[in-house]
Amino acid sequence: MQSYAGQRWSSSQGGEAADYLRLKERKLYDLVATGSIPCTKVTGRWLFPKAELDRWVMASVVQPAGLMPPDPPLIVGGSHDPLLEWALRESGSGLATLPEGSGRGLERLAAGEVVAAAIHLHTINHGDADANVAAVRLTARVTDAVLLAFVRREQGLVVGPGNPLGLGTITDVVERRARLALRPKGAGAQLLLLALLHKAETEFEAVARGPVCPTGPDIAQAIRAGRADCGIAPRSVATAAGLTFVPIAWESFDLVLRLRDYFRPPLQTFFRFLNSGELAARAREVGGYDVSIAGQVRYAP
Repeated sequence: MQSYAGQRWSSSQGGEAADYLRLKERKLYDLVATGSIPCTKVTGRWLFPKAELDRWVMASVVQPAGLMPPDPPLIVGGSHDPLLEWALRESGSGLATLPEGSGRGLERLAAGEVVAAAIHLHTINHGDADANVAAVRLTARVTDAVLLAFVRREQGLVVGPGNPLGLGTITDVVERRARLALRPKGAGAQLLLLALLHKAETEFEAVARGPVCPTGPDIAQAIRAGRADCGIAPRSVATAAGLTFVPIAWESFDLVLRLRDYFRPPLQTFFRFLNSGELAARAREVGGYDVSIAGQVRYAP
């Protein structure tokens, strides 16, 4: 049997892609014309990545009536937060973490690869009050999504001890050519950066860019190592690293999960911990958190 692992078929090999999908080649290009099939055009040729075709097929599988999809693994994906990481560990829930950014967390939730996703999203033109709610409503493949508040937290610029460059705003960062550590595309902190630049009427290209860092603690390490001058992260990150924090905004940091998973024992154990005095005490210790809303339902289908 021929192996297609990792393969991409070009337009000149469209027949091979059609054969793989058991379609006529004409039907394949009808789907291309309507934007109904995953493909990309490079130097005038259509490419059909095999892995994307597989996902496209699997997304269309019709489940027999009454057959539930398998339970997702007990992993909380999405954004990283020091208090969330601590709470998952101390709650005894058995939930693991996979911090890759808010956008990636929503993707994994839709694919059934995590049981919940932590998100803190920001929009450029419409304010941030309901950015998380809007994103959940638009996650078409998770029609039973529930949004629970974890905390409100303070975001800002993490800078070197004493703030040697005197940074106070994103405009200062740009004008003083401070090397700004970035977060990956789709991460909440990166979306906040884009919103701040838009408000300041400044292009992203004007920023003196430092390294791309997976999490807030990685930003702190880049600053301590001299690879960056600043970065956007929660106050708790600066506190833990012994760095200076310049506040910018308070934001909602929420958890998204499917309604059918809400009552799974590990999640219920974690939710009970949210209302414990331990979480509140830890939040006061590290600073920059409002836990009064922890566990509240912010959106339900």
